[in-house]
Amino acid sequence: MELRALRYFVTVAEELHFGRAAERLNIVQPAVSQQIARLERELGVRLLDRSPRTVRLTEAGQRVLDAAREALTAAERVRTVARQPREEVRIGTARGLTARLGRAIDTLRVHHPEFELVLVDLPVAERLQALRRGDLDLALARGMSCAEGLRVLPAWSEPLHVVVAARHPVAERESASLAELSASALRLPPREADPPLHDAVVTALRNAGADPPLGRPTGTVEDALVEIGSDPASWAVLPAEQVTGTSSERIRVLPTDPPLSVTGVVLTRDDGTADFCVETMVAAFR
Repeated sequence: MELRALRYFVTVAEELHFGRAAERLNIVQPAVSQQIARLERELGVRLLDRSPRTVRLTEAGQRVLDAAREALTAAERVRTVARQPREEVRIGTARGLTARLGRAIDTLRVHHPEFELVLVDLPVAERLQALRRGDLDLALARGMSCAEGLRVLPAWSEPLHVVVAARHPVAERESASLAELSASALRLPPREADPPLHDAVVTALRNAGADPPLGRPTGTVEDALVEIGSDPASWAVLPAEQVTGTSSERIRVLPTDPPLSVTGVVLTRDDGTADFCVETMVAAFR
């Protein structure tokens, strides 16, 4: 069934005159008659009663008219969407969220296929500033509870894991006792690298009754894993997804005892400009 035939039929039904319908369609009248006859044969019903003086819809024609209008409207929506450029949604990302971010992106694309998703890797301070300036639409972070001018929406809970050298006394256990580890130096990335995450990790440890001395700050996560592997007298605490898939014979990654976690959040400007997808993103992370 061709959309052209439906369009011709709708025009004739509105004019109730083949000549006027042909004028509206800017074609000759016999072409209109041929398309209507072909449509009637295809549907197996008579759509119009014709006489030398009048044209009127049959009962079947009235039913088909409503459906034909819906089909033409749907086809026009398809053309409109196809002609529109995809709008970019710029998301500031946090390190070590590959799997979780991938799932969320897939979900967002299902619900909003009209958007082109662009991931922007920035340090957390620059990420928040870019969001405030409008250079980003959404941002991800860990351990944050508030941020000036931004909405902070808790989206997921991520376990914290202990990283120790393979030669560390707790390395072969199923979990790492925080009470036992608290006597040795805790190595963390410098606070200025990610203040919310740093503070969230320290707070979680203290709430669990662990207050270890802080050793020399590490560099990147990759550097931290190398340094901890060379130093059985120290340990690190990192979000689980930052160390997921780590394969090294020099370190062990263990759940904490008691279990600790950090909250992951989705941030957006507090002006409602990204409401079109922020709830979908939050739900996808959950």
